[in-house]
Amino acid sequence: MKIFQDFADLLPGILQAVNDSCYQDDDSVLESLVEIADTVPKYLGPYLEDTLQLSLKLCGDSRLSNLQRQLALEIIVTLSETATPMLKKHTNIIAQAVPHILAMMVDLQDDEDWVNADEMEEDDFDSNAVAAESALDRLACGLGGKLVLPMTKEHIMQMLQSPDWKYRHAGLMALSAIGEGCHQQMESILDETVNSVLLFLQDPHPRVRAAACTTLGQMATDFSPNFQKKFHETVIAALLRTMENQGNQRVQSHAASALIIFIEDCPKTLLVLYLDSMVRNLHSILVIKLQELIRNGTKLALEQLVTTIASVADTIEEKFVPYYDIFMPSLKHIVELAVQKELKLLKGKTIECISHVGLAVGKEKFMQDASNVMQLLLKTQSDLNNMEDDDPQTSYMVSAWARMCKILGSDFQQYLPLVIEPLIKTASAKPDVALLDTQDVENMSDDDGWQFVNLGDQQSFGIKTSGLEAKATACQMLVYYAKELREGFVEYTEQVVKLMVPLLKFYFHDNVRVAAAESMPFLLECARTRGPEYLAQMWQFICDPLIKAIGTEPDTDVLSEIMNSFAKSIEVMGDGCLLDEHLEELGEILKAKLEGHFKNQELRQVKRREENYDQQVEMSLQDEDECDVYILTKVSDILHSLFSTYKEKILPWFEQLLPLIVNLICSSRPWPDRQWGLCIFDDIIEHCSPTSYKYVEYFRWPMLLNMRDNNPEVRQAAAYGLGVMAQFGGDDYRSLCSEAVPLLVKVIKCANSKTKKNVIATENCISAVGKILRFKPNCVNVDEVLPHWLSWLPLHEDKEEAIQTLSFLCDLIESNHPVVLGPNNSNLPKIISIIAEGKINETINYKDPCAKRLANVVRQVQTSEELWLECISQLDEEQQEALQELLNFA
Repeated sequence: MKIFQDFADLLPGILQAVNDSCYQDDDSVLESLVEIADTVPKYLGPYLEDTLQLSLKLCGDSRLSNLQRQLALEIIVTLSETATPMLKKHTNIIAQAVPHILAMMVDLQDDEDWVNADEMEEDDFDSNAVAAESALDRLACGLGGKLVLPMTKEHIMQMLQSPDWKYRHAGLMALSAIGEGCHQQMESILDETVNSVLLFLQDPHPRVRAAACTTLGQMATDFSPNFQKKFHETVIAALLRTMENQGNQRVQSHAASALIIFIEDCPKTLLVLYLDSMVRNLHSILVIKLQELIRNGTKLALEQLVTTIASVADTIEEKFVPYYDIFMPSLKHIVELAVQKELKLLKGKTIECISHVGLAVGKEKFMQDASNVMQLLLKTQSDLNNMEDDDPQTSYMVSAWARMCKILGSDFQQYLPLVIEPLIKTASAKPDVALLDTQDVENMSDDDGWQFVNLGDQQSFGIKTSGLEAKATACQMLVYYAKELREGFVEYTEQVVKLMVPLLKFYFHDNVRVAAAESMPFLLECARTRGPEYLAQMWQFICDPLIKAIGTEPDTDVLSEIMNSFAKSIEVMGDGCLLDEHLEELGEILKAKLEGHFKNQELRQVKRREENYDQQVEMSLQDEDECDVYILTKVSDILHSLFSTYKEKILPWFEQLLPLIVNLICSSRPWPDRQWGLCIFDDIIEHCSPTSYKYVEYFRWPMLLNMRDNNPEVRQAAAYGLGVMAQFGGDDYRSLCSEAVPLLVKVIKCANSKTKKNVIATENCISAVGKILRFKPNCVNVDEVLPHWLSWLPLHEDKEEAIQTLSFLCDLIESNHPVVLGPNNSNLPKIISIIAEGKINETINYKDPCAKRLANVVRQVQTSEELWLECISQLDEEQQEALQELLNFA
């Protein structure tokens, strides 16, 4: 750009000033260079080599302060994020920077108190080691593993073999740091890497053992869930052994933390393999740590241990029932003991653990302790009412109350008055704000919880953010209680709705507005229990501000929640809930959103043709596009709610948007546009037929042609539309259904139709063929197509379509359709296996009438012993168990 050219001659002087100022104890010019690298990296382009060489020199100069060296490194790291293509042309600099980063990671202090510390201190971001670790993480993510892994691997391996514990520690933390950015490249060496890290769990130095735990935990995040599936046997056992080692509670705490992370993404089926030994190990450690708490007051390892127990219970759910009785007494005892100020965090985490355990085992098992636990919570709540806003127990208590509500259901209602008052008080709190001059801001800079925005003229606007987090959490909990208790919450509905509606404009905190929006449909559900008049009054209070919020909300994520809330509210209120002026305003807003969507796409295309367009710009444009598409999905949700409630009566209003929706499905549009445009027409066909046929010329050919689209999401939308044409469209759609069958069959028979990427679209095609056979049998040769359709079953991924296919299958069996049953009932083994797979895949829900019909099919087959034996002989053990479970409950 021209402005860069105008200032280009100044850059050599700037770089010289950076160098000179650093040796005069002045960081300000260096900080300015970091800001340039962040905001206008292209300005550095003509002198990038000089900039990088200077940064490298300053970073490696031990005479400079830690801050100056870190700022110099920050220039290189920032450019890896903001100017990746430019930096990749200077691999020699990156290769030289890596040893500097690793050397800074070795800059650790011998801290004798580390072993005995009973608090998990926060990372010291001013230290070279922590700053360098963060830099390595960002460098790997910015430049990618293809470049970074070869540059770091040999250095790390050498460090791990060093006799100096600091080098081994730094080597492990470097492995932890590069995992996310080098994910793809490290997959091939993961076995040897994990085996190497496991050895350091027995390192003679406790801080190295702790680093090994941290690295395993980070790998469990970066490489999940494959990491858990591949290394569950070795990692779980090794971390448990480390937790059992009573020599150092800091290491125990790190091991527990790593196990928590591992468990979060560990499939339940794998975790239950180690359940008995793991749970009993955890209990024995709990007993020892509880004794240490009583005897010495030490609590660090115990804090992590109770969180580990909560994670196990959360993952294995009902499988925790046999172990409930050995843990609950100790957990309750910890809550009773933890009364001192320094034990607040332990108490909060233990309360959280109790609520997780209760939720896992269910109400029936938990009821034996429910009263006692609720009294402990009430006592803690009473104490909290007289404590500071930043008490660590507060967030744990709020979440625990919510889980207790879920466990107890309507029985929780008796405790609601005690919980709701402090929540409403916190949710109603006005934020602490201040308008200060620059000197006052500098004096307050160390005051925790304040953030300032410079307004110019030596003035700054400040807001205390800690109170905002508490407000957002309280609002979210009010949403939760309204959702869970429904009629039990109705007494507070009016008070809460008067609180929440104004918060749709609370621009100090996004999550407050999100909670306010999310609450609306649940509050309406509560209000409905008091009758239609009360519900109408509440909707009148909510509707106008909610529609206006759709038009004015500046944040994309919050806007999507507001639009989702409005769509759900329409579904709660039903036909006729919007006044003419509301529909008029909504139409204008949705029209503006769609026009803005197209305009933004045009602007992005213009930017792609500009001189400064590069990979970094493209990534930014793609992020913008994703945000726009997300809002488009919410437009579709609102239209869905209107079509499903108003039916064809809404079509005259919809026609103001029709040209824009037709534009979405043009062949020249990006595939997400076509996907969501087709979804909107799908809804019109499903909910507004037979009137929908008046628009057939708009969507007929796009729907048929998009069956061949390369994107499975588009094929799915087209296939679903063809299915609902058959089901709801009426006779006008007969010829279109006939044309659709060959296209659907072609997609189904494609060689890669069942791959993970394509399977959902393919299952929608199979379901659409079934719907045409079922609802438009005159459009197709049923006897010819039915055997193929049966051979494509069962459906596994799309549960809604799967249950529809099973319902049709029941129709065919109950009518003794000869093609489906086959000669001499030869297809029955196949049919029985389809039913078994439906149960295994959780397609069959006992509340669905189809479950009983399928169970009756199985019972009918059982009446012929020979036929039944033939059927079950072709089933594996899991399928046989699934059938038995179906028969037991349906």
